[in-house]
Amino acid sequence: MDSVPSGRSRPPGSPARVLVVDDDPTVAEVVAGYLDRAGYTVDRAADGPQALTAAATARPDLVVLDLMLPGMDGLEVCAKLRATRPVPVIMLTARGDEDDRILGLELGADDYVTKPFSPRELVLRVESVLRRSRAAAPGGGELRGAGLTLDPEARRAAKHGAELALTLREFDLLAHFLRHPGRVFGREELMREVWGWEFGDLSTVTVHVRRLRGKVEDDPARPRLITTVWGVGYRFDASGAAAAPGDGGGEAPAAHDPGAPPARGDAP
Repeated sequence: MDSVPSGRSRPPGSPARVLVVDDDPTVAEVVAGYLDRAGYTVDRAADGPQALTAAATARPDLVVLDLMLPGMDGLEVCAKLRATRPVPVIMLTARGDEDDRILGLELGADDYVTKPFSPRELVLRVESVLRRSRAAAPGGGELRGAGLTLDPEARRAAKHGAELALTLREFDLLAHFLRHPGRVFGREELMREVWGWEFGDLSTVTVHVRRLRGKVEDDPARPRLITTVWGVGYRFDASGAAAAPGDGGGEAPAAHDPGAPPARGDAP
């Protein structure tokens, strides 16, 4: 996979730079206009190669990226952007494209907005993601558990001394688990307490948990740190002990049916 040069960063104190990537000129113009009026510096690209060139020329603080691009699609662009640095990405998806949306989140996108969407809502999402990318997690002090070390102020995490490449939402999720070892959280709780969402697609939580497991577990297929409690939610086990019978690793029944047999996937 080709890498993308890092590009020059913006001077301290200057407006955040947002790269809008969409082949529909009307959508791109509307989004860019709203972001510009909100005080952001906005660059535009109509396809994947233009987006990679723009990111290499002037490093964006966030990318608004359409999935359905001609030629190089948004998934490939996202993967190439994130191959060099953890730039926040908000994906624009067509309503009903669940598989693409889930794949985009697994590739490291931090949020998604479905079309048609409110430009004002998108601006709020941009503000929220940028705010999280800049802010240290609350509660000060280094967090440790099960060989994991997390520095909220530096926004850095490591496993046995090796740095982990976490997205913004993965970092916040891991910080939450480390602060509450042994406690079970439902997906609705995680959406509300970790990311401040009062409503949304619960599969978003499932994807981030699965992706985080892939980075912190020795064997993501048999998780020992982030276990699934069937019909309830997820629990972080700082001891890293093997999952007990009925405690679940990567599989669990739906939350609304605690007595159901295990289903494929890792959603509680």
